[in-house]
Amino acid sequence: MQASLRLEQPWRGLQESYRGLIAEIEAAGERRVPFPLSYAFEDFDAMLAKLEGESRGVGLPDGFVPHSAFWLVRNGNEIVGVSSLRHRLNAKLLREGGNIGYGIRPSARRQGFGREILKQTLSRARDVGLARVLVTCGKGNVGSARIIVGNGGAFESEEFIEERNEIVQRYWIELEKAS
Repeated sequence: MQASLRLEQPWRGLQESYRGLIAEIEAAGERRVPFPLSYAFEDFDAMLAKLEGESRGVGLPDGFVPHSAFWLVRNGNEIVGVSSLRHRLNAKLLREGGNIGYGIRPSARRQGFGREILKQTLSRARDVGLARVLVTCGKGNVGSARIIVGNGGAFESEEFIEERNEIVQRYWIELEKAS
């Protein structure tokens, strides 16, 4: 049976799935990516309000741009991935981060969800008026690079980012050409 997948705005009904997602990431000893996963979530309604406000540019920390968070939901009740769409770029995001960040629940990797979350987030980027987006990944993250290229990404450059102790690659996606 094919799973139903929808990119949804965060909502209260998925609180337990969200908590499970965070627990799974932490159990794997990984960083919470994309960055909205690092927000405190004990007061779930406050976190949802923060995300909604930041999508409108309200309450942004210094150096942040308006961004929308999305959850890739399987069969209406399980969050398998999270994406963050930055509505514009600043100097820091041009260097690393780009317009879109995404992450997939460890138990859901290598099942096509990365390609799907990026594809659906690209559609949301069109909705906010972007004609092209920058997506970055660590050079060692071959799977993410394949996902980006598979969604129309064209390699631009790479740079060692000292704060991450990692080479970061940059890919541009022209939205008219995105699959």
